[in-house]
Amino acid sequence: MASGLAVAALALLAGFISLPILSLVIWTVSEDSWRAMASPEARDALLLSIKTTAISMAIIVAVGTPAAYVLARYEFPGKRLVDSLIDIPAVLPPSAAGIALLLAFGKFGLLGSYLDVFGVQITFTTAAVVIAEVFVAAHFYVRQAAVGFSQVRRDVEEAAMVDGASRRKVFTKVTIPLALPALVAGAVMAWARALGEFGGTIIFAGSFQGTTQTVPLAIYSALQSDLDAAVALSVLVLGFAFTVILTGRYLSRRATEYQD
Repeated sequence: MASGLAVAALALLAGFISLPILSLVIWTVSEDSWRAMASPEARDALLLSIKTTAISMAIIVAVGTPAAYVLARYEFPGKRLVDSLIDIPAVLPPSAAGIALLLAFGKFGLLGSYLDVFGVQITFTTAAVVIAEVFVAAHFYVRQAAVGFSQVRRDVEEAAMVDGASRRKVFTKVTIPLALPALVAGAVMAWARALGEFGGTIIFAGSFQGTTQTVPLAIYSALQSDLDAAVALSVLVLGFAFTVILTGRYLSRRATEYQD
């Protein structure tokens, strides 16, 4: 009885998720939708999303990996505060995140006012898109990576050091490979969040074609006047996201096989 209910629940959930996605795909049978997919607006938005999310992920992985290791392995004053601080962007409303970024990096913001003296403007630039994506997505990678690092057995690392390996070599050759499945899973989750970022970006970076108009912003803009274009962009990003998620799962599986 329990297994039957579980299967029914899974089927219900799968159907609930599949129905909107199927509706998007069916709508693109229209020639207008196919034409909209090849439009300059769609192309610019997709290329910008690929570019900004790639930069965001490079920053998140480069900074988040050692940060997650410290959170997982060390105790220090204020650790609970830092740990909680990292989680705040995950629960902060997107519009509030955008306002917070604007007040921090805007022309009259805490840091932005000093940057403005040197002629550096962040708001309404591609850099602002990257900052917004890093702000909202970093949590997903750091949290997952910290779990992965905490599960790596310390005696394995200690054995490597006894054999003469330096701490840096142990980290790169032992710890990272053993935690790799969690790192890949965290990276995919963070990338997905960065790709879908909307509220913070539109407030902090604006929506300018080719500069700050990522796919979510282009979809919203197109929805105001052309439903076919909005649907086409949605399907375009759906296919892109599906490809990346499948790639992430493949890499995670290979990492697990390597780990074994």
